[in-house]
Amino acid sequence: MIGVGRQGFGLNLQGSGSGTGRNPGTLEVPGAQVVAVCDVDRWRLDRAKQAVDAHYAKSNTSGTYKGCDAYEDFREIIARKDIDAVMISTQDYWHVPMGILAAQAKKHVSCEKPLSMSVHQGRQLVDALQKYGVTNRTDSEFRSVRSQNHAVEMVRNGLIGKLERIEIQLPADPAPVSVQPDMPIPKELNYDLWLGPMAETPYTEKRVHKPFDHTSRPGWMRVDTYAQGMIANWGAHFFDVAQWANNSEDTGPIEVEGKGEFPNSLWNTMINFEVTYRYANGVVMTCQQSPTSTPAIKYIGSDGWIMVDGYPGIVTASKPAILTAKPGAGELDLSQTLWDKPDFIEAIRTNRQTLEPIATGHRTISISQIGLIACQVGGKLKWDPKRELFDGDNAANARLAVPLARKEWSM
Repeated sequence: MIGVGRQGFGLNLQGSGSGTGRNPGTLEVPGAQVVAVCDVDRWRLDRAKQAVDAHYAKSNTSGTYKGCDAYEDFREIIARKDIDAVMISTQDYWHVPMGILAAQAKKHVSCEKPLSMSVHQGRQLVDALQKYGVTNRTDSEFRSVRSQNHAVEMVRNGLIGKLERIEIQLPADPAPVSVQPDMPIPKELNYDLWLGPMAETPYTEKRVHKPFDHTSRPGWMRVDTYAQGMIANWGAHFFDVAQWANNSEDTGPIEVEGKGEFPNSLWNTMINFEVTYRYANGVVMTCQQSPTSTPAIKYIGSDGWIMVDGYPGIVTASKPAILTAKPGAGELDLSQTLWDKPDFIEAIRTNRQTLEPIATGHRTISISQIGLIACQVGGKLKWDPKRELFDGDNAANARLAVPLARKEWSM
């Protein structure tokens, strides 16, 4: 487990939910064992090791277990020959360098979304995983949430006729914070390794995460050096199921335009945006976020509509019969879809593709990234999903690669 902060320690290690709706963490997947945890925050690292040891102690006759190793530097995990797979749950800008190094070491890779900070960077990760032939998964639970995959199933089975439009609403972001004063680096934090490939920058708490805390939303998610805001954070969920429903997982839209606001503050990722995408098959997808918006996705077809409102979401439709229809012979049936962690582990064991390989996740986050670029440069942009380039727009194409500040981490 590389990165055991809010997402890594909670959902990815220990799971969430209850009963039949429980999303199991890696600790709960039969036949898999967590043998090492890693974080640059010593408090978080110690808590994760304690959680793993306590979990396995329950099944030991002695009632004790001390077999989980703890590392500050992820390269020590990647160097271990006895580790088969890694779960990457770090800040977004670390995903690609860590994923490529893990692939080179022949480790199977599950990586948190959003996968990358640029289209070019994401393609590098996909190429490396394919070159070294490791099993890989985009760690996003939306495909496993029954409300979401049920909606995809109904759309793909033609219950609303021909899909014509997809409307996505993303949740509101916390209000931006002003520029913060420089602060002493907490003694438990290796801030230099936290920054890793990014430029040296003075420490302030709201740039990183709240000390001694596993539940608060970290500030780095709103700083455009380290993340790309809600269009990537929640966009990585909704664009994924939208692509799935549109049967366009291996491609993308051909046109994009949008507008948004860019706060002049420490938390400066885009807010209050509206983006429109057009696909070659005629489908139009819109995505918007405002200070009062809540998560939702609506599929509109020639014969009706299906909507998933909230998270995990309540499913409604234009006709009640749509919701009660059962898949027929040869139709898509997603009712037995595995959760993300069991899917990853089973794929490794059986040498099959995961439900959401990183190549698919790359296509998903590319939609977020070209939407962000459209808002940054303005105007309507033509996108070539095969070449992963904008047609005839050098200014937009210049934003498809985000160079890493510290060259030793460039891949």
